[in-house]
Amino acid sequence: MNFDVLVIGGGHAGIEAAHAAARMGRKTALLTGELGAIGRMSCNPAIGGLAKGQLVREIDALGGLMGGLADRAGIQFKMLNRSRGPAVWGPRAQCDRVLYSKLARETLEAVPNLTLLEGMGEGFLERGGVVAGVITADGRRLEARAVVVTTGTFLRGLMHTGERKTEGGRVGEASAKGLSAALERAGLRLGRFKTGTPPRVHRDTVDYGRCAPQRGDEPPVPFSFRTERLALDQVLCWVTATNARVHDLIRENLHRSPMYSGRIQGLGPRYCPSVEDKVVKFADKASHTLFLEPEGREAIEIYINGLSTSLPEEIQREILREIPGLENAAMLRPGYAVEYDYSPPDQLRPTLEAERVPGLYLAGQINGTSGYEEAAAQGLWAGVNASLAARGEAPFLLDRSEAYAAVMVDDLIGRELEEPYRLFTSRAEYRLLLGVDSVLPRLLPHGRRLGLVSGEDCERGLRSEARLALARQRLEEQEIHPTAEVRRRLLDAFGVNVDAPTTLLNLLKRNDLKVEPLSAYAPDAFAGLTPDEKSVLESRVRYEGYIRRERDRVELLKPLEGLAIPDGFEYREIPGLSREVVEKCGLRRPRTLGEASRVPGMTPAALAIISAHARRRGASPAASG
Repeated sequence: MNFDVLVIGGGHAGIEAAHAAARMGRKTALLTGELGAIGRMSCNPAIGGLAKGQLVREIDALGGLMGGLADRAGIQFKMLNRSRGPAVWGPRAQCDRVLYSKLARETLEAVPNLTLLEGMGEGFLERGGVVAGVITADGRRLEARAVVVTTGTFLRGLMHTGERKTEGGRVGEASAKGLSAALERAGLRLGRFKTGTPPRVHRDTVDYGRCAPQRGDEPPVPFSFRTERLALDQVLCWVTATNARVHDLIRENLHRSPMYSGRIQGLGPRYCPSVEDKVVKFADKASHTLFLEPEGREAIEIYINGLSTSLPEEIQREILREIPGLENAAMLRPGYAVEYDYSPPDQLRPTLEAERVPGLYLAGQINGTSGYEEAAAQGLWAGVNASLAARGEAPFLLDRSEAYAAVMVDDLIGRELEEPYRLFTSRAEYRLLLGVDSVLPRLLPHGRRLGLVSGEDCERGLRSEARLALARQRLEEQEIHPTAEVRRRLLDAFGVNVDAPTTLLNLLKRNDLKVEPLSAYAPDAFAGLTPDEKSVLESRVRYEGYIRRERDRVELLKPLEGLAIPDGFEYREIPGLSREVVEKCGLRRPRTLGEASRVPGMTPAALAIISAHARRRGASPAASG
């Protein structure tokens, strides 16, 4: 069988890679161990959150599937950080696990040019030093111009619950052993990471009267710009917490935790720690918050978010009995940790193609990331670039000032991973330019150009931007003349003293004024704006000076960003650089001044010195890919 693009793995990265390649007109295959497990959520069935929600919106604007699937499978929607500006808003949805997986498979089955295959990849076909396909465990030879590996936690996956070890990438699914060896034979270094999951309990055995309810937003805000509105009854989630007795139980049994007994060697994610880690590393905290989240509208399982653990099953039962609301909860499945192989991503090009293995692309947890959203964004990125490479076309790359996805990819290939990577808004130096409110104008044109977004969808998606532009223009044109009556009304309503003619735009720049009260002075300006669009307008007007300054900084640094540092550049020979900069640049070998600017310890003065010496040695714009 011959394909343009072959994707290995049916998780969130694989879904987006296969969908993108097929939508771009490439003959594509998705090879996965179990077709019924496509899109299955190993951990909490939730999509989005801080920074992660922005990623989902970016995937959607580029023509990806995750946002639309989350809208259709969502059972509770919240916008995190709503009290702050849209630059740091974080849309999140609790989803129905079974429905999400079902919708993902059905969507892929309907995509032209895409074939779904069941099987395990065992080795790579090679032709002239270039990967040319895959050999499966049952001996099939699947030829392809480009191969995208998205194996998640399945590479030599090993699950731990107390002293019990079971091979597998998640409960009930076998690990992928042969592919790890094949990657090593191809010349890629592998490391070992771990992640974990909490116990699940039966919904009918929870005493909700001892927990605090957590409701979704009304009205719920969708992820996808294609979703006009969400009409659904949202489910309740609940909040409880650990306590001193729970912490004592954990401390008394740390020697039985695989992570603390030495049976687990892989490092886990710092920002999604096990409950054992929380108790040890935050010993001064009397309790830790737990969220009880349903795994579906009709599902009997409740996911205990915040109680990830690999302690023995009987200890987990004791812990549950000490938690308010869970004293009589029936545990359906114990929590466990899973160790797996990953490939350090500093071995990749910006396209996510392996530097030393042409034709091979890696995306998702195999690159050392954590989270469905990070995986999906990488899958889309790799799938698009594999498709372009299969036809000899130029790669698709974005700048750090254009997308959180670009921040993540740049971080992965340019920095050494010490733990599973998770995206945060704080990782983006241009985050004022990357808010959820600006995703569509930033990325829809790219999605349209790649053929992943239709012209009709692109036009519809930019209508909101047109409404906002018109509203801002009307605010700029509408003047307030401070008659005695107007001055009195403004002073009484807002505490604002206006003693000279001004525009509504200038009034809105004040932190104490909102769009809604000003509508009395210019009702036409806000006609047709949704509540979210009004919030976006307020934020943009109020922060436009900062946003302009950030855009100016992007333009100023753009010539440096892509300037290549010559091969063999010796930092030790350059006077004026600190020992830290010399050591870290020598270790990381940044390929451009942009990458050098993000090396830990780099200062503006050091960057100026490196820039001057690089230019003297014939530095030129870096080649794409």
